[in-house]
Amino acid sequence: MYLLSNTTIFNFINKMSGKIIEIDGSLMEGGGQILRVAITISTLKKIPVRIINIRGGRSKPGLMEQHLKGLELVRDICSAKTKGLTLGSTEVEFCPQSIKGGSYRAEVKTAGSISLLLQIALPCVLFATGQTKLYLRGGTNAEMAPQIDYTTEVFRPVLEKFGATFDFDLIKRGYFPKGGGEVVVTVNPVEELNPVQLIEQGEVTSIYGWSFVAGTLPEKLAHIMADSASNVLKKYGTVNIERYKEEKRIAPDNCSGIILVAETDTKCLLGGSALGNRNEKSDETGRRAANELLVSLEEGVCVDKYSQDQVIILMALARGTSRIKVGEITMHTKTAIFVVETITNVKFEITSLGPRVNIISCSGC
Repeated sequence: MYLLSNTTIFNFINKMSGKIIEIDGSLMEGGGQILRVAITISTLKKIPVRIINIRGGRSKPGLMEQHLKGLELVRDICSAKTKGLTLGSTEVEFCPQSIKGGSYRAEVKTAGSISLLLQIALPCVLFATGQTKLYLRGGTNAEMAPQIDYTTEVFRPVLEKFGATFDFDLIKRGYFPKGGGEVVVTVNPVEELNPVQLIEQGEVTSIYGWSFVAGTLPEKLAHIMADSASNVLKKYGTVNIERYKEEKRIAPDNCSGIILVAETDTKCLLGGSALGNRNEKSDETGRRAANELLVSLEEGVCVDKYSQDQVIILMALARGTSRIKVGEITMHTKTAIFVVETITNVKFEITSLGPRVNIISCSGC
């Protein structure tokens, strides 16, 4: 079981009001993560939840469009009865029904992350009554969330270790501030998820990635990002990074970024990524992405910090005991564990192997 280090700080509320579990959304990470995980687990276990003080840890509390569209998407998927699903709402009630396959749409009119829409919906539709197609619009490559390329190239192979996957079609890229990206995600349901044992990183067999520019930005910036990233990671051998400019029909707006992936002989996949910005030189952007990956490699972990919190739900749902070697436990991961343990009878154990290396274990439900 993951024990809170200071219960007076978190002031955890776990009380039953009739048949509904109440969770204080200002606790732990205090933002959108606690909301997403609570709704996902509620839907999967058919347990009604009330979330109060939504995003109470943020300077502007309440539901933003990004969060509202995610809630509406899952509401439609499971025909949930809801209260409080409005912009700015600080309290939501969510009473899920059965998860049904079919076609569902969600559109964030800003550059709100498509990856975060997928995070709240994907675990649910893995257990739908039939195939599900998700038509999602918003930001494909945005700050404060995994780039969609990370989701498909790093997280999807991790998901496949649990025995599930999804198909992905990119229609259009969407960048800050306009958004407008479009993807189609197709998911075939599974009977159950398999437990995983990811505790040995092994030796690096390849490092590769993609360095891109779009809009009016010159292609040379993609080369600068790739070259600087390759230089940071050169001790691992040849780093193969594709450098390119996105086609205007797919990505009409300005953006630059880089996604890196390392594979090992034990089939671990680790990622690092960064988006360019006006206040940073392109070589610094490349080094930033490479250093993210380098940290995971040097720590010897099997899952990087961006997949770390996402595997918590998968571990909780798997039939059997999973063990995964990770780095420092992120606040997003602590939040996911907190919510899963609050709503279900699943308990997690964190075993420290050093200052920044841990093994997360749990027997799924």
